[in-house]
Amino acid sequence: MHRFIQFNDERIDSFLFMEMADLAKTLSKNGEMSLKYGPFSYFDPKNEVVYVSHFWDHRDKRDETYGLKSDVYLRTIGNHEHTEMKTVERYLRAIDRSPVKRFAKQLFVIGEEVRLEEICKSDRPGTKTSFSVRRRIYRQFFDAQLKVNLTKSVFTDALFNQLFLLLHAQSPLEEAASISDEIDLMMPFLERQLTLLYETKSTSDVVKVCLEIVEVCEDVLKKDMLNEYFHLPEDVYDEADQTFDDLKRRDPLANDDILDEESTGEEEIMEEEFRTWHRESEEKGESFLQFDVDQGSSSDLMGEGVREGEDGDQAMAMVQGTSKQTDREIYETPKAVDQEHEERGMGDHPYGKENRYAEAVFLAPDVPSSEDKAAYGVNKAAVFTYKKKLQKMIEKTLEHKRIQPRTDLHFGRLNKKLLRLLTDDVPRLFYKKNDPSTELDAVFSLLVDCSGSMFDKMEETKLGITLFHESLKGVRVPHEVVGFWEDTNTATSHSQPNYLKPVLEFQSSLKPSSGPEIMQLHPEEDNRDGFAIRLMTDRILQRGEKQKFLLVFSDGEPAAMDYEQNGIVDTHEAVLDARKKGIEVINVFLANGEIDEGQRKTIQNIYGNYSILVSDVSELPDVLFPLLRKLLISSI
Repeated sequence: MHRFIQFNDERIDSFLFMEMADLAKTLSKNGEMSLKYGPFSYFDPKNEVVYVSHFWDHRDKRDETYGLKSDVYLRTIGNHEHTEMKTVERYLRAIDRSPVKRFAKQLFVIGEEVRLEEICKSDRPGTKTSFSVRRRIYRQFFDAQLKVNLTKSVFTDALFNQLFLLLHAQSPLEEAASISDEIDLMMPFLERQLTLLYETKSTSDVVKVCLEIVEVCEDVLKKDMLNEYFHLPEDVYDEADQTFDDLKRRDPLANDDILDEESTGEEEIMEEEFRTWHRESEEKGESFLQFDVDQGSSSDLMGEGVREGEDGDQAMAMVQGTSKQTDREIYETPKAVDQEHEERGMGDHPYGKENRYAEAVFLAPDVPSSEDKAAYGVNKAAVFTYKKKLQKMIEKTLEHKRIQPRTDLHFGRLNKKLLRLLTDDVPRLFYKKNDPSTELDAVFSLLVDCSGSMFDKMEETKLGITLFHESLKGVRVPHEVVGFWEDTNTATSHSQPNYLKPVLEFQSSLKPSSGPEIMQLHPEEDNRDGFAIRLMTDRILQRGEKQKFLLVFSDGEPAAMDYEQNGIVDTHEAVLDARKKGIEVINVFLANGEIDEGQRKTIQNIYGNYSILVSDVSELPDVLFPLLRKLLISSI
């Protein structure tokens, strides 16, 4: 299937991404620190996220790696340790009404980065190469941008480009380009201010220099910047370091006055009914539970039924009303709610952080219908030749191993007859004690992608799985076949049901009548590959066989809710974890047409070299036969 238009075809190098993520956690000394790609590089202290920039994409591999590393160094060694967040907040408030706010924000970023770069190089001299590459590439970029902005008469952007070039000048004799008469007149002042940035010792010093530059520029510049080269986020500093008193703060009334008269208890009180609604109400209505009063005079009146709170009161005990029995869970203590919240993603993440809200739902297969049995009979007949050929090959290999001599070997257990060490030119002094087993000590798990994109490949996939099942059943190797998908319709940001349907299980896979259940696999919705691979890893590790194989049949990269950016990396980590535990993970990539270079790169990023690319699914049995033969012979 050819894709004529693909708006976002960026492929994440999972190896490089994980390297940067580990670097961020190590340098920040925080195991919870996460890494994300974004248009700009910055540090989010509230959510503990380091953003690295797409600016380094599509460059030489060496430049890309050093550029990303420089982003990580600045955010972890720099912003995380040495940037004063409260000072940044004050600076953002100071420039909030400035006519050149975008210019002021980006000026502060480059000024602070100059200070942090020197700290990084001083604390860790090994970072100098990365910053040298960063400076060279950015100088080339801003030199080109300066020429473009001067041609287009975008003078504010041209001024910023020029300030960056002067701030990272390779020679003190470098001269500034002429921008406009007004800007040229203030350039000597700006150059003097820029030199002060090299002497700054704290974020407050950087803010002081930037405010002086902004104050002068406000009178000269007619427009704010058009482009955004660097990003200074405002929302990540909100609520940072809040105290309990800040949370209890009440904003003052618009008219802060107090009534002169004291209450006598005989005042007229207006009573109104306020309707509330919750999800168990049969009828919905307009209801507002919270009211903010920001105008009026303070008084000592208390409404009827109001009393002072006591230590023993619960938050919900102050609300009165009527209710009826529901089918929802009832939490008698607040701890129950906290415990559920922790279990649903706020505690440890045994299946990966990206899957903290994923829920595994195992479905039992139905009893095969007559249509399933008939369709399976057709597939079984189609793979019969492959099955017999493979079965004979395995039997011959086992027989050859059984009749091999057990004494006079070059390796094994040392024989007591050592005289031949002196008499023979090539002495054979070893033997093997036990007879070899006549059974294959292996187990297979076949994981089938049942996403919607498999609609044109599922029938051929079932044929390939039939080949596996019949061949493994013929040589008495236990195996299972599991389809997986995510339910898009019911998935939310905090709940993502993932269905797994074991149509064949280990216990029933060797029964003579097993097989028609495979026909119950159908294309469904999304696929969260990393989560499914981790679940299958847990299942196959419970088996006692020596050789363990996990084969993943899929037709592309993972796609699920909140899984777009890190799905490839999460799946790759799941594959690595399985291999570390002794499971051979192999991918069978299914396509209906030419496989482009981007798809090849994606599959390689996830599975490494352990992947088979099938450009025509109709040839799947021919491709799977040599794979199965190789895996079974390696198990003997």
